[in-house]
Amino acid sequence: MQNRILILLLCMAASYSWSQKAYRHNGLSRSEIGFMAGGSYYIGDLNQAHFRHTNLAGQILYRYNINARLAYRLNFTYGKIEGYDSEQNGEFYKNRNLSFQSDLFEFGSGIEVTYFPFEIGNRRYKGTAYLLAELSVTRINPMTNYNGAMIELQPLGTEGQGTELADRGKYSRIQMGIPLAIGARISLTENIGLNLEYGIRFLFTDYLDDVGGYRYADPVLLAAQNGPTAAALSNRSLDGNRFGQRGNRASRDWYTFFGIGLMIRMGGKGSCPSAFQ
Repeated sequence: MQNRILILLLCMAASYSWSQKAYRHNGLSRSEIGFMAGGSYYIGDLNQAHFRHTNLAGQILYRYNINARLAYRLNFTYGKIEGYDSEQNGEFYKNRNLSFQSDLFEFGSGIEVTYFPFEIGNRRYKGTAYLLAELSVTRINPMTNYNGAMIELQPLGTEGQGTELADRGKYSRIQMGIPLAIGARISLTENIGLNLEYGIRFLFTDYLDDVGGYRYADPVLLAAQNGPTAAALSNRSLDGNRFGQRGNRASRDWYTFFGIGLMIRMGGKGSCPSAFQ
């Protein structure tokens, strides 16, 4: 019995040693670097239609494979979003007549879990789906066209933010977020893989489009507090009704990134990950 236990322990130790060596390769093969190109769009007060006003977006990412099913990930994403009441369905939106566009600069970090064990270059496991969950920091800067010029909206306080006309201060252009995504990974060669992904980003603000309050601020008081441009861009309704509805606090703004790209394994060819042993 003792001999059998000893043999079992030796086999387990050998298997563990081999599995560690199998994923170590050159000390670098756990790491991958790559890029994705695709699109971004926004859903919120000024747009409720998916893929409308999709703009070109890109992402640079780094992946560290903890094992064959779990990876740590860093990524930097650039995108652009926009929305226009004039292009929404319904007379309410067309009359409200608000619009915005914003560049997005996002840095995210999180965990990626694959459905199947996976490694670039592995002949047995060539592809898998995955789930991604991250925390992010995003810089937003909603702007609108006014008299032929693009005007930054956040400094204006178009809903009276930062004055006694509102119950909140001006929102920050630096926002925390929660990116969630689904994707697929496919091994193309010994060191190159294909990456496809669709993800949504929930920010801790409802001012991605500069629209968050339910009612318009008093235009006379707003002009006195934040200037005439703030008052002019607060209420752009075609009928000029200052008692109409501006935004909807019950719904939150969010945006998406989707793309396709290549991942390159750093460190050259390796063996099967330890999970395959």
